[in-house]
Amino acid sequence: MRILETTSLSLLLAFSTPAHTDDRQAVAATQMIPRAGHKIAFHIHQGSLPVIVLDAGGGLDSTYWNTLVPELAKRTGCKIITYDRAGFGRSDEVPGPWSVQSATDDLANGLEKLGATQNVILVSHSLGGEIATYLARKHPQWILGVVLVDANVPDVFTDDFIDRMSAIYAPIIAATKAAPPSQAGRQLLALSLSFRETSQAFHRVTWPAAVPAIVIVSEQTPFDVAADAQWWREAHKQFVDGANNRKLVAADRSSHDIAHDRPDVIIQAVGELVASSKSSESLAKPWVSH
Repeated sequence: MRILETTSLSLLLAFSTPAHTDDRQAVAATQMIPRAGHKIAFHIHQGSLPVIVLDAGGGLDSTYWNTLVPELAKRTGCKIITYDRAGFGRSDEVPGPWSVQSATDDLANGLEKLGATQNVILVSHSLGGEIATYLARKHPQWILGVVLVDANVPDVFTDDFIDRMSAIYAPIIAATKAAPPSQAGRQLLALSLSFRETSQAFHRVTWPAAVPAIVIVSEQTPFDVAADAQWWREAHKQFVDGANNRKLVAADRSSHDIAHDRPDVIIQAVGELVASSKSSESLAKPWVSH
């Protein structure tokens, strides 16, 4: 595996995720699904219900999950869907500031076109936590449960936190503006244009009570500064304490890159939701005496 270390505001929103590329491409059928004048690439690995949807962090495309998909398929037998957000992988770029609402609509539209609107287990990493929140609010009936993998949750984004992150990344944004244009640079600047407004709005959002969540937090957290790392842990605990159907899981010996450092933790969490689905199906079947 080749790992490219990058520093950008997309990694503020992805919280310093190393961008992964993997030459081992899991076998999948790709569909380009149009919405609002652009096309989003969805990659479908066939299997049974429930359907597992994987959403990578900021600055990453669907290949981030390439090493996890075969193991998830082997362990669960489930249908698995990955996709590339606008401007990444095989998906079209969308001009202007990044919009979490547009990103959520892209995912919802794709799932609807693919018929994946029931018994969905959503696995969302980092920035994907924001999309997961809005999707779960808009379509709670679609979602069996969500695994938040060191993901953005509303509790994190206080005004003080937003101010600290904005100050840290201001020089990086200036350097990007001065650099030759690139796809990565355009996406970074798009994220930066909407970061404060998006983060403040996200902080005011509540997670839908009916949707269970397993919240995985890395041991190292995405931060080098001790105070920021501690706030990350506290904010996630605060989020989990907000409802009885949320569970906090510590990914020991892991960086923010849990999918590669501790894939077993993600597989275990997904397995719990798959098992709960099978259990519910069994209870729902009518009892027949012989």
